[in-house]
Amino acid sequence: MNVDYEDLAKRIAALTEGETDEVALMATLACEIHHADDRFDWTGFYRVTEPELLKIGPYQGGHGCLVIPFSRGVCGAAAREGRTQLVPDVEAFPGHIACASSTRSELVIPVHAKRGVIAVLDIDSDQPDAFTEEDAAALEAILKDVFGHL
Repeated sequence: MNVDYEDLAKRIAALTEGETDEVALMATLACEIHHADDRFDWTGFYRVTEPELLKIGPYQGGHGCLVIPFSRGVCGAAAREGRTQLVPDVEAFPGHIACASSTRSELVIPVHAKRGVIAVLDIDSDQPDAFTEEDAAALEAILKDVFGHL
């Protein structure tokens, strides 16, 4: 099943209208995005809780890593660089952190708010090369719509 991003964006907009609590927003998005496509094996947020440090936030799927420094892994790179990381093969990514041994590809998008990067959205797939530029662009737009005003 492939995501209907237009429908997903409308659903998320309706569910999050007027909400300003970041954790509530993250929980809602993690649920909606995770169940939108069978490629999404783990979907969740890592929150910036201290300088150069991410801690697990709301997610769907098996257990994730609890703490990720900006200096490590795909999530750390997205937070550190402030740009999306589209990784078709996690084994080829230097410093990849294997929170789940089933992960084959990964898409990590920084969450930008007015005060800067507040989190990253991490989507893992048990399929190699599961994500496209279209996935990245559509999810970036959804994140901007939800978090850009905070």
